[in-house]
Amino acid sequence: QVQLVESGGGLVQPGGSLRLSCAASGSIFSIGTMGWYRQAPGKERELVASITRYGRTNYAESVKGSFTISRDNAKNTVYLQMNNVKPEDTAVYYCTTSLSVTGRSYDDYWGQGTQVTVSS
Repeated sequence: QVQLVESGGGLVQPGGSLRLSCAASGSIFSIGTMGWYRQAPGKERELVASITRYGRTNYAESVKGSFTISRDNAKNTVYLQMNNVKPEDTAVYYCTTSLSVTGRSYDDYWGQGTQVTVSS
């Protein structure tokens, strides 16, 4: 059984900062790419950022220069540092990871989502 547990969401003022964390636990053989998606009300889920096991990152254009994704492979944890947030960053943020339980194949797992609200 694999679980992704997110934390760090909440209410933040425009221009403020927030740090999201997502820890994978359970029967894990190997973890590949980890990432964050978000879904705002009435909109489709979109990729925010991703990071490979070797540290290669990819960002949505809308968050480049403001958000930073990182990971701690020893802790099976991925982070999203959100700086200079804007009201349009308000969404439910989902953690996702490509993970292997057996070592033979990889599957995608998702967290339960954490709400981020940017408002004064």
